[in-house]
Amino acid sequence: MGYIGLGNRGDQVHDAFLEHGDQVTAAVCDLRDDYMELAIKKSRSTPKKYKEYKQLLANKEIDAVVIATPDHWHAPMFINACNAGKDVYVEKPLSLTVAEGRHMVDTAERTKRVVQVGTNRRSWKTYHEMIDFVHAGGIGKISEGKAFSIRNEWPNGLGAPAEGAPPDEWQWDHWLGPAPKVPYSSNRMFYNFRWFYNYSGGQLTNFGVHYMDIIRWAMGKDSPRAVAAIGGKFGGIKDNREIPDTMEVVWDYGDSMATFSQYNANGAPGDLRGSEIQLRGTKGTIYIRNSSWEVAPEEVSDTITGYDHGEGYGNPLERKARNTKPKKKLIEARVEKGSGGGDTFSHARNFLDCVKSRGKCNADILTGHLSTSTTLIGNIAYKTRNLLEWDGHAERFTNNAAANQWLSYKYRPEYKEG
Repeated sequence: MGYIGLGNRGDQVHDAFLEHGDQVTAAVCDLRDDYMELAIKKSRSTPKKYKEYKQLLANKEIDAVVIATPDHWHAPMFINACNAGKDVYVEKPLSLTVAEGRHMVDTAERTKRVVQVGTNRRSWKTYHEMIDFVHAGGIGKISEGKAFSIRNEWPNGLGAPAEGAPPDEWQWDHWLGPAPKVPYSSNRMFYNFRWFYNYSGGQLTNFGVHYMDIIRWAMGKDSPRAVAAIGGKFGGIKDNREIPDTMEVVWDYGDSMATFSQYNANGAPGDLRGSEIQLRGTKGTIYIRNSSWEVAPEEVSDTITGYDHGEGYGNPLERKARNTKPKKKLIEARVEKGSGGGDTFSHARNFLDCVKSRGKCNADILTGHLSTSTTLIGNIAYKTRNLLEWDGHAERFTNNAAANQWLSYKYRPEYKEG
């Protein structure tokens, strides 16, 4: 195994793979020597060190690679890795743009590479049990999936360090990679890149991809038919972020809908259970947090709602009688407790098994692309302040030609993939 990107998430993914004895860390690549030294120390082997990822890809001893770099590097590294004959575990979100994601799907299929996208909840046992329950009609017809990303970052957020000369010009240029050349800011590097659109889609693609992936899976949907979003930097947070601190996104799936609520200027939970995801069905609601989920049954009645041929709630003479008619629960309450943490162990295991069998991973390339694209078009709706109608087959907006310009961007020539 070769590991490209060993910062926060890369270190976590490396740890997950180290738990499996049928893989060995043969090479590491990062712009930071200290990150590579930590990985080597953990690896229980003698991996080779690279600062240029293409040199790692040229190593014929490497069978598969993990790409856990900032989002804007995913596509060029992935495409070059596939073309070099490597199987790939690539972190979520899959891509920075929809066009990149489609190119990645096409490349993986052409080169016949095994791919696992880092939406690791696809490999959690409790989630497979939940999805089976939902698909068997456990909570009835789902009308809405809701997701919440909540953390109060007020008052200072990331801070606002001054722009200036980078400590290391080579490192800064290579960190930017295909993204536009801009003045150095320490906030644009390493973990904080997620707050800047040249490198990330913000919390909508950071956490939102996890949540929308599960909602799509539960509802059995590929692509929405429309999306709208509104939000802004409303909290007065004193930093230089580009992404909003407050945002609501709504997707229309025809016979159901999904929403994503981002609150970064207030930390109150989205519901009394503190859930990350809700699945609202006609028979009950599932509340999901981390790897645990809970079923809350609805109390329903087969009586007609409202005014029914002179009777019913709409008639003041009938209102009290109608309110006292019994309701019943059609399903039982249920609580399923998971391990509690962000398990990547099982996702790594699934990838290694598929590398051997040449089977399809739990979070295969197309699944990762569809979930990532869902969030990416949400960001485009936010930027355009429009209700955008989406053709999921053509992967184009049909009612706003100008919005289609956000589906791709032009790389700096020296960092184009290939």
